[in-house]
Amino acid sequence: MKIPLVVALVGLAVSLALPTFAQQKETVDPQIIEQLNALGKKMTDALNNNDPAPIAALFTEDAVFLTDRGPVYGREAIAKWHVDNFKEWHHSNHTGKRDPNSPRIIGTAGNEIWANGSWSETVQHQTDEPIQLKGYWSAIYIREGDDWKLRMLTTNLTPAPAATPSPTGSHSNQ
Repeated sequence: MKIPLVVALVGLAVSLALPTFAQQKETVDPQIIEQLNALGKKMTDALNNNDPAPIAALFTEDAVFLTDRGPVYGREAIAKWHVDNFKEWHHSNHTGKRDPNSPRIIGTAGNEIWANGSWSETVQHQTDEPIQLKGYWSAIYIREGDDWKLRMLTTNLTPAPAATPSPTGSHSNQ
């Protein structure tokens, strides 16, 4: 009767210890976090300057940029997507914020990382008033030499809150 109790206690100890080891492996080196922050700053600066070339340079050659309108495959297509977007829309006041629970290491080699967060910016179409947009993002980064590049970036657009009906508005039942 003592052996099953000991086996159960050892099993419990191992199961409690494994999440600790997993958390240690997922911890990202502060220097890497600084590199990812620098990459994010380059993205922010390029968006605020409406400059597609530096944005495309942040992606791997085989990257995927998943927009609210569908996927864009490859660095060259990502550059063209931004060129076309900047022809129609002026971007400003872009900010991004990383979720405090990210980034996290993928696998055991330490060469891939995922992260997520939120973003906001002002966009203005050539003929309209500025619009404030916001949403969330997720990314997979991969190390290429000494640099980190985006292998996949996913963004979404958070819908604006529904308009509040005017208390003086009239309703027609016809």
